[in-house]
Amino acid sequence: MVGEVNVKEKIWEYLMGHEVGIIGVCGIGGVGKTTVMKHINNELLNEASKFEKVVWVTVSHPLNVFRLQDDIARAMRKNRSNSWDELRWDELSRASRLMEAMKKVKYALILDDVWDKFTLQRIGIPEPTMENGCKIVITSRSIDVCNYLRCQVVKVPPLPEQESLKLFLDKVGQDVLRIPNLEEILKLIVAECAGLPLAIVVIAGSMRGVEDIFEWRNALRELRQCVVDTEKDSEDEIFKRLKFSYDRLPNSSIQECFLYCSLHPEDWEIRRKDLIEAWICEGIVEKLGSRREMHDKGNAILNRLLNCCLLEEAFGKVCVKMHDVVRDMALRIKSMGPGMFMVKAGMRLTKIPDEDEWNEDLDKVSLMENVISYIPPNLSPKCLMLSTLILEGNRGLRQISEWFFANMPLLKFLDLSGTGIEVLPNCICNLKYLTALILRECWSLKRMPSLSKLKALKKLDLDGASLREAPKGIGMLENLEYLDLYCRNLRMLPGGKIRKLFRLQYLRIHRIFPTEIRGEEVARLEMLEWFEGRFDWLKDYNSFVSKLNHFRRPSHYVLKVGGTNKDEEGHFWKLNNNDPPKWVILFRQEIEEEDELALPDDLQDLRIEYCNAAGDISIFQRDFTQLQTCVLKYCPGIVCVVSLLSSSSTSLTVMNNLQVLTLEGLPNLRNVVKVEKTRASLALTISLDIFSNLKQLKMEEIIGWEEEEEGNQTTTPILIALPKLRTLELLFLPELKRICPERGVMICESLNSIHIETCVKVKRIPLCLGRENAQPSLPAVKYIHIENPKEWWESLEWVNPDDKIVLLPFVNSNKGSAQGARTGMDFMSHAMNINLVNLCPLSNAQPRLHLLPSQTFFFNSATYTTKENKKIGTHTHFNPIQSLL
Repeated sequence: MVGEVNVKEKIWEYLMGHEVGIIGVCGIGGVGKTTVMKHINNELLNEASKFEKVVWVTVSHPLNVFRLQDDIARAMRKNRSNSWDELRWDELSRASRLMEAMKKVKYALILDDVWDKFTLQRIGIPEPTMENGCKIVITSRSIDVCNYLRCQVVKVPPLPEQESLKLFLDKVGQDVLRIPNLEEILKLIVAECAGLPLAIVVIAGSMRGVEDIFEWRNALRELRQCVVDTEKDSEDEIFKRLKFSYDRLPNSSIQECFLYCSLHPEDWEIRRKDLIEAWICEGIVEKLGSRREMHDKGNAILNRLLNCCLLEEAFGKVCVKMHDVVRDMALRIKSMGPGMFMVKAGMRLTKIPDEDEWNEDLDKVSLMENVISYIPPNLSPKCLMLSTLILEGNRGLRQISEWFFANMPLLKFLDLSGTGIEVLPNCICNLKYLTALILRECWSLKRMPSLSKLKALKKLDLDGASLREAPKGIGMLENLEYLDLYCRNLRMLPGGKIRKLFRLQYLRIHRIFPTEIRGEEVARLEMLEWFEGRFDWLKDYNSFVSKLNHFRRPSHYVLKVGGTNKDEEGHFWKLNNNDPPKWVILFRQEIEEEDELALPDDLQDLRIEYCNAAGDISIFQRDFTQLQTCVLKYCPGIVCVVSLLSSSSTSLTVMNNLQVLTLEGLPNLRNVVKVEKTRASLALTISLDIFSNLKQLKMEEIIGWEEEEEGNQTTTPILIALPKLRTLELLFLPELKRICPERGVMICESLNSIHIETCVKVKRIPLCLGRENAQPSLPAVKYIHIENPKEWWESLEWVNPDDKIVLLPFVNSNKGSAQGARTGMDFMSHAMNINLVNLCPLSNAQPRLHLLPSQTFFFNSATYTTKENKKIGTHTHFNPIQSLL
């Protein structure tokens, strides 16, 4: 845009020149100051020769010197030593330390959204001079602030008419121009936006998808009414235009959801999942049949607010945030009339607001993310209508007096997460309307009063608390729907209490540290949708799983059986993803020969580690169509992974969604897949994305067929399909004899790279190229690296002998050249890759195989990659494997 370009050019000229040290970018809220500076910031990052350090800091309002010093020090990557933390209340010493560090660096410092006057010396920022070459840029709505800091002011003007129209059309969609007679109305609506980019974007978002010209005319009328008598260049100018979009939200429920976001600090990235949970607890999202349905409803509301541009996506769409001007508008709305908010979030308050600041009409109070450490024992705010109180993130707050909640009789939502509270006061028990008590990450919390009186409680979150036993009276909370007892020190749940919580939809218990739970008791919770927990005994686990396979099962579960694992915590980071997995983990279990290993039908991830068995066991006797990951480690009793019994069908699909198979430390493993007494015409189809990390194994076959009886043998090919296999590496397998059975033909729909090293006993390659006019067609395989002797390649048998000649140009057996070729291929890690990709099925008449690029497959001391070239594992050991398939 021309206007924006002119402003950027002027700022850039000052930054690159020597005359101006401090630049003030000034304009009313929503005019685009921050947007302009984000473009400048990105360009500065590419100017490494000009500045050693480019730092962006958003300045809090009101100004908090300590926070600003911290933010600059963090952005400068100054070592946050203990001595720095010891100076946290010494403004002058911190300024001196920061000044000393910044003088050593040629920096460009951008201070965004400055409201208050201050001196650079007070913060600890060196004055920019021609000698040091440093630059400072501030953005502010106040020209007085810019003048106070002696800035060279660059004023950001509103957008011209044509640029405003272009921006509006970009956001609302060019299709609106097809609506008859709309263009003139469109221009009038854009004119009412007064050239303010934020207003244009938000109003365009609110009109997206509107096709009725009558609705456009009505919107113009309402917008004109909103902005009547608005003083130019005032805060009202942007406020009234943004409120127009707020007023157009379809119902009061969505409006309340939007306003709720303003309880968070300025520029705060709010996790979608946590926000929706709060809406559910507050009753803003209507009660539906399941928690998942309510989360779906919440996500639909969030998407509506995002599409209207009242919220912005953040942190890879996991979070949302409010533009600071939009947040100002929301807080202004809630400062008027009934249901008032008091929001002092993220302001680094050291003490709680005085009693006279607590208005009787307050509905919600947010003091989150401050440094409040003390609540006077005689403070008891008279807030008879207060429904929500958020003290989250005040980590120094260790105690709350017995009187504090005495005059909050209607309190429904209390969030003390991340505080240092050690004992919950008894007065909590008198909050008879309390529906949500959030104590997440209260690491010091060791004692709680009985909760038996809190009959309305629906959510109790104790994740991270240091409780040794479950709160007394928990079995009396018959309305409880959400219970998080992920407490490291919790050892046992009171017998028979969990089954009384028949409305539970969410139950989470620590899966690393032992908390005894009874499978039969949990299985009785028919409304349970999300369950994470640890069973001490296999029988309790089996009892729970047997019910899963016959009744309604949770949409998310993580079931662990057995002892602890220090390394296990890191395996579960992805449990926070929006699409939760279904996991089963067995660890350090003694499995008797008569023991059943029950597995849920919809299992997605299975991990069995360090388990001993009395006899030989096979893990799967039937197919699990949703299984994606299987990890089996150090279990000497496992002789077979998949055992398929006789079948009269012409084909079998085994684990067709399996993406990762890790086998390690299985000394008695003989088969990965064993097909017993199948008919000679049977085609076994296996679909694997990644078949990885085979370590320390003594194997005869990965897929093995029982030999047919004498006289019944046939020459019909056995078709083995691995359609997603891209890279195959066979490394350091000196005993490997067969890649598949003698009649096997591999159908892989993604092969493009092969690497074979120290596998001299392999005599046959069961791949088959495609045929055109009875001749082998040119394959898509682009890389074949062989570290075996030249004689080995020449003696290899192929399904079609001519295929070896066609592939010869792609073979690189020179060690130096091969290493050079691997340098440019990220997935060729440690010279160990063979990619099998896109092989078409064999026709009935004659084998036909096409090799096209796709995903990764490794054997041995193995490293595996996906098609995104992401490294999955590494290799360290040699494997005496005798046969792969």
